[in-house]
Amino acid sequence: MSAPDKTFDDEWMKAGESVPPLPVVDSDPDVASVEYSSHRTRLSTHRTALSEHRTNLSEHRTDLSTRRSEMSSRRTGMSFQRTRMSAERTLMSVIRTALSLIGFGFTIYQFFNHLVEQKLMNGGTHAARNFGLALIYLGVSMVAIGIAYHVQFMVGLRRERIAMTKAGLIHSQSAFPVSYTLIVAILILLLGIAALASLLFRIGPFA
Repeated sequence: MSAPDKTFDDEWMKAGESVPPLPVVDSDPDVASVEYSSHRTRLSTHRTALSEHRTNLSEHRTDLSTRRSEMSSRRTGMSFQRTRMSAERTLMSVIRTALSLIGFGFTIYQFFNHLVEQKLMNGGTHAARNFGLALIYLGVSMVAIGIAYHVQFMVGLRRERIAMTKAGLIHSQSAFPVSYTLIVAILILLLGIAALASLLFRIGPFA
């Protein structure tokens, strides 16, 4: 048991003492007066102990309320971090889907284009190559929209966090790090654009 808790228990025991019993009054008025005066003094001391105990209880409740507010502020601060990581996972899902679409589209287009160049197929490959291009367009568009949504959401989240920190509602000792997922998403977007440029204009690293 800690020292504050022991002191609090001691005060509780002190305040919990029984009320001083009524004295046995002597028939002599002077003696009775003295006994009654002593009894009133003991009652006053008991009331003072009760008042001190109520004060200690009030301080204890105030301390508990402060601790609850502190814990609530820290939980709210950590909830911002959980929301940030959730947004990161959402963007990673967008990256995986977009990369799959771009990769499949590029492979399909190059496969049928290679068949035409090798004269293994004379015609009828336009639909397949257009489908491959459509997949690449879809993947590039998806990752671009995902980046825009992620940036917009994170800007709003950071502003809300700063506002709540200035208001003293949360603790913000843990900083928001640089989003490596966003950097990867931008690189995937550039990769998709390079793939489109290579297929349409025969320029770039994949031409």
